[in-house]
Amino acid sequence: MSRTDQMDRDIDAVDVSDPSLYETDSWRPIFARLRSEAPVHYCADSPFGPYWSITRFEDIMAVDSNHQSFSSIGGVSIGDRKPDFEAPNFISMDPPKHDAQRMSVTPAVAPMQLQKMEPLIRERVCQLLDDLPERTSFNWVDRVSVELTTQMLATLFDFPF
Repeated sequence: MSRTDQMDRDIDAVDVSDPSLYETDSWRPIFARLRSEAPVHYCADSPFGPYWSITRFEDIMAVDSNHQSFSSIGGVSIGDRKPDFEAPNFISMDPPKHDAQRMSVTPAVAPMQLQKMEPLIRERVCQLLDDLPERTSFNWVDRVSVELTTQMLATLFDFPF
């Protein structure tokens, strides 16, 4: 579905999970419309099933800080995982469990620690970018995002890299 289709349809039918919005970099007007007309928006029909979108900062902060009403335990992403599939991870935990897990990793990612790592981070980013192919398409996630994340996590956890 094109950006025009999304902008012209009834607000209830807008689907921000539509990949064409991001492939064509046309998502901004859709989100502006949602913030204006339906800041708390329910999409009943998407390829991933029904989901809620919260598009205003104040509302996002209210949801994020109220884990009793808005739990992350069921997951924080849309997708096709099976209802009985449980893969507990840090980001989809609620307090107090989340707080305990967060405390264990906070020292490694504290601003001062990251500042010490800045030269290494910059070196790795530059190397990855320099190694990218020119005038040909490639998968950014595979070539940059996954690679850089893997390298930095290996460093943070003192895993030989």
